[in-house]
Amino acid sequence: MSSSLDIAIAGGGPAGLAAALYLHRVGHRVTIFERFGEPSPVGSGLILQPTGLTVLADLGLLDAILALGSRIERLHGADAVSGRPVLDVRYNARPGGRFGLAVHRAALFGVLYRAVSDSNIGIETGVELATLDTGQRAYLVGDNGRRIGPFDLIVDASGSRSKLRYHATTPAEPRPLVYGAFWASLGWRGEGFDEHALSQRYDRASVMIGVLPIGRSHPGGDKMAAFFWSLKPAHAEAVRTKGLGAWKERVLSLWPECVSYVAQIDSFDQLTLARYGHHTLKLPTGRRLAVIGDAAHSTSPQLGQGANMALLDAAALNHALKMNSNIEDALASYAGIRRRHVRTFQMLSLMFTPFYQSDSVFLPFMRDRLVAIAARMPPMPQLLGSMVAGTMVDPFRLIGLTEPDWTRLGLTAAKAGS
Repeated sequence: MSSSLDIAIAGGGPAGLAAALYLHRVGHRVTIFERFGEPSPVGSGLILQPTGLTVLADLGLLDAILALGSRIERLHGADAVSGRPVLDVRYNARPGGRFGLAVHRAALFGVLYRAVSDSNIGIETGVELATLDTGQRAYLVGDNGRRIGPFDLIVDASGSRSKLRYHATTPAEPRPLVYGAFWASLGWRGEGFDEHALSQRYDRASVMIGVLPIGRSHPGGDKMAAFFWSLKPAHAEAVRTKGLGAWKERVLSLWPECVSYVAQIDSFDQLTLARYGHHTLKLPTGRRLAVIGDAAHSTSPQLGQGANMALLDAAALNHALKMNSNIEDALASYAGIRRRHVRTFQMLSLMFTPFYQSDSVFLPFMRDRLVAIAARMPPMPQLLGSMVAGTMVDPFRLIGLTEPDWTRLGLTAAKAGS
């Protein structure tokens, strides 16, 4: 698209910030609207997969995030009672040297936000958006009735609780998932834990405990770990009522080696209750509207794809606008570029989640005895490696992205994390 557009981006999370950087760099006039008084990250840790890392490399931000994160080589889980391994996914099962990078959400946010600030992209805070008014041009409408605009395009990056996605061609309401999790960001304690792995313990599918090394939240900070405990959000109050001591006792009865992490938790106030929902917009577009990130597709975090798919959405939208001469064609192109990748991983996440978070007795039995064995037999290790990496369906070709040299970057990440 040769002309410069006036673009509003609703939401100042990773999806919105990445989209703002892309669109600003090709000459569009971009303003971010954020409902909080000050943009800030929400949540604890996540894994940037090769997909998300490739987008950050394209934005010129890879070295900055590598300096903060912790290189992840595998995902490992075991039954809490028997100790039997039931999950062992390795990135190097496929050649090429790919790896994940576990980061604190504050680290990812900080890298993107600093780049946005350095680019002098406008951010208007304290704006609670209620709806859109789209016609020849588009307006944002605040919950106080204020009309903001006009704009040529609105990008909805306002997350899973978006109010704007209902203006998409095929709106969808997220279906709440039964299980969520308590999350905490704690100091890293390496005794007995692999600094290059996500480690988990399971009690059937009703309890999942995890420790993820997430590097530093900011330059010069201490190394941290994300600690999580799965539970039904409906049961959270009952857990709090029984008391912190009872909860700690339950955790340590299943995974005694977690004592150095549990000891850092002095109050339930340190634990954030995460709730998850599942939805996928059939068409993440509307009139002068592009929907990206969790507003377009949300699911459980089992495959660790959420932030990575949001970054891919931002890159895809930018590519579609560059390659098409009008907004309507660009929006149709954006939807087509992302359709196969998004639907595949949404389906896989929905399919795998009950094996790890559900009330089922049969599914974890299958997981522990059949799936765990099959996962060690070729070509399953390679398939699982590409599934976790986010590359089982190639997300790069249609966006025009090229993966970086993972072997060289792995050495850089190892040096940065030491």
